[in-house]
Amino acid sequence: MEAIEEGRRAYMARDFARARALWLPLAEAGNAEAQAWVGSLYANGDGVEADAAEAFAWYLRSAEGRNVPAQSNVGAMYAMGSGVPKDLGEAVRWLRRAARGGDANARFNLGVLYSQGNGVPRNHARAAAWYRKAAETGHYQSQARLGHMYMAGEGVKRDRVQAFLWLSLAARHGIGTALTALEAVVKEMSSDEKAEGMRLVGQWRGRAGGDADAPIDPVPA
Repeated sequence: MEAIEEGRRAYMARDFARARALWLPLAEAGNAEAQAWVGSLYANGDGVEADAAEAFAWYLRSAEGRNVPAQSNVGAMYAMGSGVPKDLGEAVRWLRRAARGGDANARFNLGVLYSQGNGVPRNHARAAAWYRKAAETGHYQSQARLGHMYMAGEGVKRDRVQAFLWLSLAARHGIGTALTALEAVVKEMSSDEKAEGMRLVGQWRGRAGGDADAPIDPVPA
């Protein structure tokens, strides 16, 4: 819709008042994408006073309209108790919907919940599977978490080559903990393992930063 795109251009130009003027009528009329944008204005305090409760209300309307990023935000806000009373059951429900819709942040957050046992039984294998789903689409924090899990053999079979791959990808994007862990992994690797790790990193980079459409194993819910 042209008005939404015009609002996005205004937003990128930091003309938040114009962006809101374009989005708000559409949001009030039920447009899920506009509702998500209005939610982001209140979440970030862009052109309006920051208001987590108002942001949550708009995100929830958008999420109910099947907007995937809004579903992810609703899940995260339930998990944090931001703008709404903390409810891990609702957090998991919304994050699962968003994760299955392809949202990398939702997949990462589900991985965190499974690794900690918050709202779901603690399950490192499922945590690793969700991290991998997000890592495969280039989500740097998930790549770091997955690399650490391969390094420790937590939820996955210990594998220095896989640890090298994922930690290398995360470290290239400034994830400091990944760089530190990568240095430790390299010290343990044989020459053959290092060569294979470099080959995999090169292969990944040849996919233009990660192919979101690459086949990925299903994740248990």
